[in-house]
Amino acid sequence: MTDAISSRQLELLTSWLGHFTVIQDHSWPLQDTTVLQLETEDGRHVTVKASLTSHHIRREIKAYARGLPGLRGRIPDLLHSAPDAGLLVTGFLPGTLVAGTAAEHESDTYYQAGKLLALLHRPAGTSASYLRSMALRTSAIIERLDGLVTAPVLRRVAEELAAVEVYPVELVTTHGDFQPRNWLYDDGAVKVIDFGRADLRPWVHDVVRLSHQQFRTNPELEAAFHHGFGRLVRTPEEAGVWRLENLNQAVGTVVWAHQVGDQAFEQQGVLMLERVLEGFEPFAS
Repeated sequence: MTDAISSRQLELLTSWLGHFTVIQDHSWPLQDTTVLQLETEDGRHVTVKASLTSHHIRREIKAYARGLPGLRGRIPDLLHSAPDAGLLVTGFLPGTLVAGTAAEHESDTYYQAGKLLALLHRPAGTSASYLRSMALRTSAIIERLDGLVTAPVLRRVAEELAAVEVYPVELVTTHGDFQPRNWLYDDGAVKVIDFGRADLRPWVHDVVRLSHQQFRTNPELEAAFHHGFGRLVRTPEEAGVWRLENLNQAVGTVVWAHQVGDQAFEQQGVLMLERVLEGFEPFAS
């Protein structure tokens, strides 16, 4: 299972950990990152992420470098990192993935997740260019939607992006993929893993995916989450950011899923995009 790890990465791991045994391969087939659970000679279990091409590892290292206070025991502890080598080691965080289990349908899971997200969202200043940059990045990939959505939908997306208002927005440390597939449930406690998509963004970014998935069919879960999170879209400016973030994530879902051949996820992205264009609203009570 260490075949995907380069000789340089293996050398670093040995220098940090000494002799180790691979316990389990947690890699996701659609990603270019190797994720291994290891056991060291002294019985410690650690998680290794390694890639020669993925930028996600560097993002994760940056997130830890910026600081994630108040989350000890609820996120993996960073033990070693080498961004130039595409390698990081964290303590192994025990628990069962929430996705696909009974915990995915329990209100307390979302209440706890909301509280954790509030801790994660540390203020990171104001950006005058975020909205313009987001609109331009989204516009740059909509031509790849041609043939994947109807012509009217494609035209509407282009019109929406061309009309985006630009104003300063507050940024926070976001997770980037905050949903049950990146939550663990361990003896009643919810934990969060995988900061490979972490970045400085508006807070609404981390609520978009949940709103189109678990919240859309179960308002009780949405209410529990926002009770823990303690933040709602309240101003016209926040509503504008919400809409652009929804458009960006919907377009990105369709294009990425088509690229990797995941037809079910591609269709999910198409439906997500259609909902946004129809006026998909954030939680408002």
